[in-house]
Amino acid sequence: MSLPKRTFDALVIGAGGGGLRAALQLADADLKVAVVSKVFPTRSHTVAAQGGINAALGNVSPDNWHWHMYDTIKGSDYLGDQDAIEFMCRAAAQTVRELEHYGLPFSRLDNGKIYQRTFGGQSAHFGQGQAVRACAAADRTGHAMLHTLYQQNIRAKTHFFDEFYALDLVKDEEGYVLGVVALEIETGEPLLIEARTTLLATGGAARIFRTSTNALINTGDGLGMALRAGIPLQDMEFFQFHPTGIAGVGNLISEAARGEGGFLVNRHGERFMQRYAPETTDLASRDVVSRAIVTEVRAGNGCGEQGDHVWLKLDHLGADKIKSRLPGIRDLARRFAHADPIEAPIPVFPTAHYMMGGIPSNRHGQVVAPTATGPEEAVPGLYAVGECACVSVHGANRLGGNSLLDIVVFGRAAGSHMLDYLRENPYPRPIPREATELALARLARWERGGPGESIPEIREAMRKIMEDHCGVFRSSAGLREGVEKMQVLRERFSRAVLHDQSKIFNTARIEALELENMLQTALASIVSASGRHESRGAHSQVDFPVRDDKNWLKHSLYFLEGGRLDYKPVRLKPLTVESFPPVPRTY
Repeated sequence: MSLPKRTFDALVIGAGGGGLRAALQLADADLKVAVVSKVFPTRSHTVAAQGGINAALGNVSPDNWHWHMYDTIKGSDYLGDQDAIEFMCRAAAQTVRELEHYGLPFSRLDNGKIYQRTFGGQSAHFGQGQAVRACAAADRTGHAMLHTLYQQNIRAKTHFFDEFYALDLVKDEEGYVLGVVALEIETGEPLLIEARTTLLATGGAARIFRTSTNALINTGDGLGMALRAGIPLQDMEFFQFHPTGIAGVGNLISEAARGEGGFLVNRHGERFMQRYAPETTDLASRDVVSRAIVTEVRAGNGCGEQGDHVWLKLDHLGADKIKSRLPGIRDLARRFAHADPIEAPIPVFPTAHYMMGGIPSNRHGQVVAPTATGPEEAVPGLYAVGECACVSVHGANRLGGNSLLDIVVFGRAAGSHMLDYLRENPYPRPIPREATELALARLARWERGGPGESIPEIREAMRKIMEDHCGVFRSSAGLREGVEKMQVLRERFSRAVLHDQSKIFNTARIEALELENMLQTALASIVSASGRHESRGAHSQVDFPVRDDKNWLKHSLYFLEGGRLDYKPVRLKPLTVESFPPVPRTY
């Protein structure tokens, strides 16, 4: 099949903060840049980030990037790569000031400086006090960032393919990535987008769980594309559950609510976090707070008629503070929990939130995969940033406020490295005829009719399996059972059909294509979890309740072929400072 083709210097797949920051770096260098997004760019999931972006500006109290680095490594439960973490924390202050100059409307202190608030797991003096580090635009920081970066890309004349769905990467026989086959959702027609370098910035995949803070678009599309291109996924056992999702719904109640002084109570009115994290209490790291909430509920201390949640209290903060600093939180609570936090507590329970693992990459944004010469050989022409990538700055558990920092620091770094790559590769490589076959076969597969399995039923079954077997607490038997059930589900998917064969805005076909990526991502996650025999960060394994640095201080790698696992070492050596050796975490 002969495909229509568009040619660019650089291609970015995904229009969230990471993709837009990289695209801006490239477009400002007068390159021809394309951004492919399955939704209008300002609907990308970065818009949902609430609380802030970490940077040691020291606007409220003394701060230092080195302290931020320590907190990030400790928060990662020592699985984060310390060279990448140093790179991110050192770049944070410059990155935030750059965003300010782009026009991001940060909230302000009385002296005119950027407003900063406290966040969980953030300390001063290497754990000796609470840091005030998260730079915020009220409680809509991601929204402000996304709109700012989109406007800057419009100025820079970045070309947007809005409502185009990326199917699969295009490679040549030497392994160079040469672009992507995309589907125009409006017409249902495929398009080959050729580029000398390609960046994956497709976001996370927490929609594989039944309750999630994520948008419906977070279906692991970049992860599926990478797996089918022969690239493994790294550390997929580590999915963060945010401790304060609205109970029964999943909508995010930002850590900013606790950073502004909110606190958790059980049915007895007890501030129970004092028992689990005596020093930091409600501002312990997210994995600690999530496990504490689940433990309280299981012990019969939950709130409400069903005893299935705890309360987040904000009423003591006063109406003025809630209206000025937490307006979005108040709106969400009123809309989805039918509770005005000025007057009543918010019912909360942990909900799937963030994927620490993803496509293995280095601090330049290059995708790296094991080869015969070593565990991290760059895939020529391919980059990844943001939640779909694993650099790994978050390790086994991400600190709040570091996700927005991650996407802009490494978005900028990837854009800069892509510029160097384009200078070294000034001419397009020929695209083999068979390079588009995988994508077109995936598309044609949904043209068959007749009886078969239901896409919505398979999707809901997958989400239940992940919730039941790969949640906040996990067991060996539960994970094994979950793997078996997911493999059965994969077989059912092979027999699935679509009854709607139309092309124009056929959202059912898009959902089917998304489900394939979700199933591959879910299997990667639960197989990786089953293989890790320890508890570390967000991976809490009841049969192996302690962290095992001797045997498990290593990154997992999941390969699509055969569902096999491999491992590679954690980079414990920073760039310029002394290493932080693993020690027990206390909060």
